[in-house]
Amino acid sequence: MFRNHNRFIKSGLALALVFALLLTACSSEKNGSAGSNSEKKTEELTVLLDWYPNAVHTFLYAAEEQGYFEEEGLKVKLQTPADTNDALKLVATGKADLALSYQTQVAVARSEDIPVVSVGAIVRHPLNQLFVTEETGIKTPKDLEGKKIGYPSLPLDEAMVNTMVKADGGDPSKLNYVDIGWDLIPAMTTNRVDGIIGGYINHEKLLLEKEGEKLISFNPADYGVPDYYELVLTASEKELGSKGDAIKRFLAAAAKGQEYTASHPDEALKLLLDKQSTDFPLDADIEKQSLQILLPLMDAGEEPFASQSEDSWNSIINWLTEHGQIKKPVKAADAFRNL
Repeated sequence: MFRNHNRFIKSGLALALVFALLLTACSSEKNGSAGSNSEKKTEELTVLLDWYPNAVHTFLYAAEEQGYFEEEGLKVKLQTPADTNDALKLVATGKADLALSYQTQVAVARSEDIPVVSVGAIVRHPLNQLFVTEETGIKTPKDLEGKKIGYPSLPLDEAMVNTMVKADGGDPSKLNYVDIGWDLIPAMTTNRVDGIIGGYINHEKLLLEKEGEKLISFNPADYGVPDYYELVLTASEKELGSKGDAIKRFLAAAAKGQEYTASHPDEALKLLLDKQSTDFPLDADIEKQSLQILLPLMDAGEEPFASQSEDSWNSIINWLTEHGQIKKPVKAADAFRNL
């Protein structure tokens, strides 16, 4: 009896020892894993803005200041390019990891064999709209026949107005275009032109109204132009292959930044205003109004933030091709990715 009891005690001690060793091994593995994570090198991403920092970029500064990028193991450098027209080329040549650009520009770039890809739709509807003053008596786009339309000498803007006028039953050949460069606001306030294209509803329109102008705006999507994505986030095909995981984590952090901005607009906007460039001082009231306009246009509804649809890309590519803006066929599936 005693010998049997002693055998059970020895067996129990042996089992206890094995169990303890297993616990120690698991603990060591866990601690080793945690140590390797904490020692994991932070990945750096350079992100080019489409313009100087303004309300549309609030979600990025919110993500930065709230630590969302850091939580994803990222160190993000938000940068304004010297020439905003160079953003896609800088991304394509690897001089930046990501850049904010425009859906139409990405489609045109693809047709020119520039290997850029949209990885997220940021502003989901047109901001560039056709503006006229109430005093002109223009009620719909077709009323622009025989009138002067100021534009920054961009064929895309001209194609957009032509489409709008034709869809409204007017004759585009009767339109008079005036190249005003980017002097959009002075051209309107001095009555040099009857209307302008190239101005945004969240910027030029607000500034004109602040100067006392009473404006009517026409949304291209209401007059024959596809309801395109105004602002998209882009990467090169090469970067997407080598840094796809980091870009995916960037989008996750950006989504949190947008969620914070939507639920705390005043606080989020202050984060942006605190970071504003001295070269481009912001009007706090204008930016507050701008953010109010932008938030619903950036809302993807039940879809994830920045999600894109093939239908949207097919629509804008077909329209650009129809109006001679794209010379070479572009496949929608090549132009975007949902990460």
